[in-house]
Amino acid sequence: MPTSTASARYEGFGKEGKGSISTRSGALNDQPYGFGTRFEGIPGTNPEELIAAAHAACFTMATSFALARAGHGDGTLDTTCKVTLEQKDGGFAVTRSALSLTATIPGISEKDFAAIADEAKATCSVSKLLNCEVTLERTLKA
Repeated sequence: MPTSTASARYEGFGKEGKGSISTRSGALNDQPYGFGTRFEGIPGTNPEELIAAAHAACFTMATSFALARAGHGDGTLDTTCKVTLEQKDGGFAVTRSALSLTATIPGISEKDFAAIADEAKATCSVSKLLNCEVTLERTLKA
């Protein structure tokens, strides 16, 4: 299996420090992050946003493959993920990752859709990685 690589650099320390994040693929190239982007709404990214993006992408792909295995060949999956960061035990912790899936899948029952989405949540590698509550809200459109 492939190994994914990313790097982070931080110049200065604490609130005054400024960082950048890059990925080997180039999807992120010196993307700014720091205290301001994490806690004050300043443009840039933060670790929790990146975790949310990774979880949404992984879960959506896992759902897509589960649907294909069940014989479904067409449709659309839209997932939003909200990651909650809270102060805990003298530091910070990701305490929740909330997935919200809206799907349009011709010919699937609500029961089958729910079972496939629940299976995908349980088998998604990012869901397995996270040491927090992972919730799933499902909406099937006609």
